[in-house]
Amino acid sequence: MKCLSVSQPYADLIINGKKTIELRTWNTKFRGECLIHAPIKIKDEACVRLGIDKSNLRTGVIIGKVEVYDVKSYNSLDELKKDHKKHLFNEESFRHRYGFLLRNPQALRVPISYKGSLGFFEAKMKSRQSKNDIKSELFDEEYRYQWIGKH
Repeated sequence: MKCLSVSQPYADLIINGKKTIELRTWNTKFRGECLIHAPIKIKDEACVRLGIDKSNLRTGVIIGKVEVYDVKSYNSLDELKKDHKKHLFNEESFRHRYGFLLRNPQALRVPISYKGSLGFFEAKMKSRQSKNDIKSELFDEEYRYQWIGKH
C-alpha cells in the first residue's frame, strides 16, 4: 500500500481530521487511500505555534490512513493564505505550490513501527502470515485490538 511520511505534529493533525491539505513542493497523479507515516523528526516550531505538546506525539510509526482525492495548485501566496486553516503551515515561504486534498482519515489503534522514505513509497511489512504486505499487518493490528478488548 502507498505510504506518505508527514512530519509531526502534522501527521497527527491529518489523522485527527484537523489538517485536510498536505502541502508539498511536488505534484502527484496518485489518488486513493494511503498510509500516513510519522517520521522521527518533529517540527518543534510547529508544535509551539499550534500549542501541541510534542511529548505526546508518536514517531517512527505508521499512525493511520487517509484518502488523497485531488491536488490543488497554488499560484500565489494569497491563494496559499486563504487555505491556511486547512493546511496549518506558517508563511515561511512560497515553496509549497501543491496541496494534496485529504479526506476520510482513520487512525490505527496500534501504530506500526516503520522506517519512512521520501515521496509516496510502497510500505511492505514482514509478516509471518502473508506475502510481506501491509494489508496483513493491518489485519494483525485489528485482530490484536479486538482480542485485547475482549480479554
